[in-house]
Amino acid sequence: MEKRWVYKEVPETEKINSLASALNISADIATMLTQREVETFEQARMFFRPSIDQLHDPFLMKDMRKAVERLDLAIKNREKILIYGDYDVDGTTSVALFYSYLHLHYQRIDFYIPDRYKEGYGLSELGMQYALDHDYSLIVTLDCGIKAVDIINKYAEKGLDFIICDHHNPGNELPRAKALLDPKQSDCPYPYKELTGCGVGFKLLYAWSIENNHDLQPLHDTLDLLVVSIASDIVPITGENRILAYFGLRKLNESPRPGLKALIKAAMIRKEVNITSIVFGIGPRINAAGRVAHAKAAVELLLSDSDQEATHLSKEIEGKNNMRREFDLNITQEALELIESDEDMRNASSTVLFKHGWHKGVIGIVASRCIEKFHRPTIILTESNNKATGSARSVNGFDVYQAISACSEYLDQFGGHAFAAGLTLPLENVDPFREKFEEVVKSTIIEEQLIPQEEIDLSLDFDQITWKFQRILKQMAPFGPGNMKPVFVSHNISAANRPRVLKESHLKVEVQQEGSNVTLPAIGFGMADYFEMITSGMRFSLAYTVEENNFMGRKELQLVMKDIKFDQ
Repeated sequence: MEKRWVYKEVPETEKINSLASALNISADIATMLTQREVETFEQARMFFRPSIDQLHDPFLMKDMRKAVERLDLAIKNREKILIYGDYDVDGTTSVALFYSYLHLHYQRIDFYIPDRYKEGYGLSELGMQYALDHDYSLIVTLDCGIKAVDIINKYAEKGLDFIICDHHNPGNELPRAKALLDPKQSDCPYPYKELTGCGVGFKLLYAWSIENNHDLQPLHDTLDLLVVSIASDIVPITGENRILAYFGLRKLNESPRPGLKALIKAAMIRKEVNITSIVFGIGPRINAAGRVAHAKAAVELLLSDSDQEATHLSKEIEGKNNMRREFDLNITQEALELIESDEDMRNASSTVLFKHGWHKGVIGIVASRCIEKFHRPTIILTESNNKATGSARSVNGFDVYQAISACSEYLDQFGGHAFAAGLTLPLENVDPFREKFEEVVKSTIIEEQLIPQEEIDLSLDFDQITWKFQRILKQMAPFGPGNMKPVFVSHNISAANRPRVLKESHLKVEVQQEGSNVTLPAIGFGMADYFEMITSGMRFSLAYTVEENNFMGRKELQLVMKDIKFDQ
């Protein structure tokens, strides 16, 4: 599918020149910074040199004082505390972070992760009954709970108290918890709204530590877990998330906990760990535990305190990850064939697929894979406990949570955010839900949102791509949503030598620009289809990122090709 190139708006010349002068940088770098709302020397200092001191006061979050007081009371009264998290990366890292830090100060705690297949997402009857049966009186929920109104109200009447740490959109009614920590509550004054569930749990521990005059360094040492949640949950890496990710990556690269160290080795990440290598290397392995078995194994790995134990546990999880890959591959192939074989489905504005027997653990991944081929909001459903249950994924700019909400009359429950959501519905409602969802999407989606786009930061000439330019680019990391790695476009490009195809799908070529003496190596992953046209000598415009390539001790600047448009 041909991509649409969308150029970022170029800020006012006066702003660019002022920042370039204040920082002694080129206009190109100043342009990219102002595009990221970095417009003054002080903002640039905070952007390039993040500090833990820049984090917001945790007591600005609604109910934080209540949460700290209830946690203190539990510890003072020697109550048993159950830390309850979801089975995905955000949930398991949340539990590992909260448990490992609180356990340094108080031992009458344990954790609970629901079984994806027996219990489903969020707070379950089995989990609540477990708490009652084992004499827990306080439950701290992480990455879930804000919409669990019925079950929390039911068990609150049976004597359980709840502190909710969540980051999902609340419903119209809130559960009767002792404290509700969620910056997305409309009346929550907390300045930053995009924390992960793990981030909200971290802020509770931060507030509790300040209140009790604890040394904060052991809490800062948990940031290797927090950055894994930030990267894997695909939240904006702006504001507080950027600060937390910056220091989390530093910890992950310098002295990761044994469990994460073992996962880095299993994923064969040989370069510096960054957001991308977490998303594609570490996150899927943590997720695999809960996708094909029980996510408790992931928490146990993250809590490992020895390399030997971590290596053993990571090998078990690697086996589950290999199973997950096989399920993913087979179901994706089936899903794409279902779409291809149905003309109405091929031409629809959305995809809703249901099949008995599809593995519940990988349907979210399959939804993302379908979007790669058919760029539109997608829901993949399977049968679980005599219900249809599924995962939704969206395309850039379209709020899939709101679209699902508009079909709520067919659903038992749903939750999530603009880009991803989960839902459960009666089996007999699948077809009417599919029809209504398509109707909602078709009437609200903009045509441009159905075409994949490549967002372009700047047009560059090859002469501008220097080592100094690259050094400043590197300092703009960590990259992710809200601060994506800059993508550039250069025009009048041609091959300087004959391209090579690597591993049957990747393209390696030296490229040159008309009017420039600079020749640069370029690689295009999955772009082997362009071989013939590039070999023909046709000129083209190239969208790319710039990276350092170290090979056999030789360092060079390399272009990573994102898209090509040939001159007509």
